[in-house]
Amino acid sequence: MHQIEPFYGWRDHYVASEDQRSPFYDRHYSETHFTDQIYDHLIHPQWDNIGSTTLFVKILEADYDEGYAVLELMGEWNDALFNDIMILKRQVIEPLMAEGIKRFILIGENVLNFHNSDDCYYEEWFDEVCDEDGWIALVNFRQHVIEEFAEIDLDAFFVLGGGLQELAWRTFSPEQLFARIDDNVTRRLISHG
Repeated sequence: MHQIEPFYGWRDHYVASEDQRSPFYDRHYSETHFTDQIYDHLIHPQWDNIGSTTLFVKILEADYDEGYAVLELMGEWNDALFNDIMILKRQVIEPLMAEGIKRFILIGENVLNFHNSDDCYYEEWFDEVCDEDGWIALVNFRQHVIEEFAEIDLDAFFVLGGGLQELAWRTFSPEQLFARIDDNVTRRLISHG
């Protein structure tokens, strides 16, 4: 796991540690000193610790003019033991929302497992962004994680599946990825509308 790095191909667009509006502003990173781990596995030092012992994040893009952010996740999303959704929402999502972000793209190919608890933080987040014409899209989550979300109806709070399940997102610029997902969301809303 220590070799899995957050995507760095957009660093010429955005760096969270250099963004005064980011919850990770002024963080300093090592390329060689490993301090965080998930259970007994060290993880790459470029991931941001949000206060969870199992879930780490990297903000790859925050576009305040367009009101969207792209977050890459790493680890185990464990609400049952650690209430990771509460930690993610309080430490990362709410500070971004306070800066005008209302559309969230969560990249989950490095989320290995999901363990559920209740849905109150998901519902709260969903209600808050929907009040602002926002959405939460899940991109490239593993199939068993998507199925675990669906088993307890958490999929009702996210845009997921279909063209978002195997999206070659690294081939896009942040703006192109946002436009593609926003178009996908709009088409889904029209077809259900």
